[in-house]
Amino acid sequence: MSDNGNQRRVILDLAITLDGFIEGENGEVDWCIMDDEMGFIHFLNQIDTILYGRKSYDLWGQYTPGIEATAAEKEMWEIVHRKQKYVFSRTQKGTDNKAIFVNDHILEAVTKLKNSPGKDIWLYGGSSLITTFINLGLVDEFRLSVHPVVLGKGKPLFVDVKQKLDLHLVKTRTFSSGVVQLIYHLND
Repeated sequence: MSDNGNQRRVILDLAITLDGFIEGENGEVDWCIMDDEMGFIHFLNQIDTILYGRKSYDLWGQYTPGIEATAAEKEMWEIVHRKQKYVFSRTQKGTDNKAIFVNDHILEAVTKLKNSPGKDIWLYGGSSLITTFINLGLVDEFRLSVHPVVLGKGKPLFVDVKQKLDLHLVKTRTFSSGVVQLIYHLND
């Protein structure tokens, strides 16, 4: 169970532009601000599992920062790569030494995971996996870090959500970079 003795939570934690995009038109995320003030390492220490769609996993699941990366970036990626990873894919099967692949029965697989011992779970994405989780009622917390940029075009966060979600704001944090983090839970 999670550290507080309750069922593990699935937390959608991601950066978003002011106009609602999670990537630019060509997949770029160069607008995303990462600084120590945001406490991302603290968040990573609250989770022990990361959930990826196959495309996101291919891009970021084994990402290694370049030599020019800061010590903080290198530490962050080292922590990320120590987490248990699940990849939701229709095409990639089985497991490897880095991830477990889930091909179907998503609701059952995630419910079993949430009921197993451990820390909270980070729903990394991509957008179609996020939509699937929302439509299945599997997201327990929305942690959206709104970045002070408007892209005009790109990949929107919310596409094809099948039902209205009533959320309540549990915390707001503002950072000197201009990023505002909004944390929402579902209304019961």
